[in-house]
Amino acid sequence: MNLVKTTMLLTVMTMLFMGVGYMIGGQAGMFIALVIAAGTNVFAWWNSGNMVLRMHNALEVDETTAPELVQMVEQLSQNAGIPTPRTFILETDQPNAFATGRSPEHGAVAVSRGLMDRLTSEEVAAVVAHELAHIRSRDTLIMTITATFAGAIGMLVNFGFFFRGSGGNNNPFGMVGMLAAMVLAPLAAGIVQMAVSRTREYEADKDGAEICGNPLWLAGALRKIEAYAKGVVNMPAERAKGTAHMFIINPLNGMSMDGLFSTHPATANRIAALEQMDHAWRAEHHAEQLAAERVANAPRPELFGRDAGEMRVPDRHAGPWGETGTETIINDASVRKGPWG
Repeated sequence: MNLVKTTMLLTVMTMLFMGVGYMIGGQAGMFIALVIAAGTNVFAWWNSGNMVLRMHNALEVDETTAPELVQMVEQLSQNAGIPTPRTFILETDQPNAFATGRSPEHGAVAVSRGLMDRLTSEEVAAVVAHELAHIRSRDTLIMTITATFAGAIGMLVNFGFFFRGSGGNNNPFGMVGMLAAMVLAPLAAGIVQMAVSRTREYEADKDGAEICGNPLWLAGALRKIEAYAKGVVNMPAERAKGTAHMFIINPLNGMSMDGLFSTHPATANRIAALEQMDHAWRAEHHAEQLAAERVANAPRPELFGRDAGEMRVPDRHAGPWGETGTETIINDASVRKGPWG
């Protein structure tokens, strides 16, 4: 369902982009919009990952500089079934993390100093697992595409306004259409971008819990990150607000609502979903234990005799038909109608 929602939202973003081009310059404007979309996405495909890491002053680490973190990423990558991504540390006291990269083969995970200092090792592992889930599902590419479209739409609107002011007159809707495009198109693009982000966060929470093996680890991590993030300013994130949707928790202070303009779902909703997931896992495990006990206590076929009508039943407890350790032989032709007869 989340994949369907994401596909629909990306389709809406593409149609919106083409529609803005048509409103600005008719069919010619639509063609220009297509060219701009292709160019910006090709650039984003090759450069977005490293560009985001540079924006946040991420420092790459290895087994020498951060052995425990790198080994954790390696182990969880094996659990996720993806190549081990590059590992980075963000020099900020705000506990947070994000993933980037156009594919699992080009993935990167970045965690902050504050995350490693303030969370337990299990909670850090859960956060890393969440980011690996984004990489495995190629959410990092989806987020890049939506962010690129949103930026390109704003650029396209500005171009159209300049083009009309310079004498262009291909807009089939006139000045009213131009003003509507200027106001509504960037707003709609931002809403779609945020909707895509919220959809993918719920899915990454679920997949991350499966990768690390405990939904409550991630629930505890989210609770702590949100509490600390509100009181610590992440300056690189404040300067690059367009990357806020990439973090596990919104790094911008005062923007944690689960409303129309939020880049993330409400943390309370995400924690509730993870707790429900843990409850379902425990119920399933309990049912499996009961089933295994029933199988272990069920009569075994090898206890039954080969002769027609003869059944050898071990008396496991002392009772009216014999002492413990003896066998009772029952002769009854109807025995042959049983499952082993």
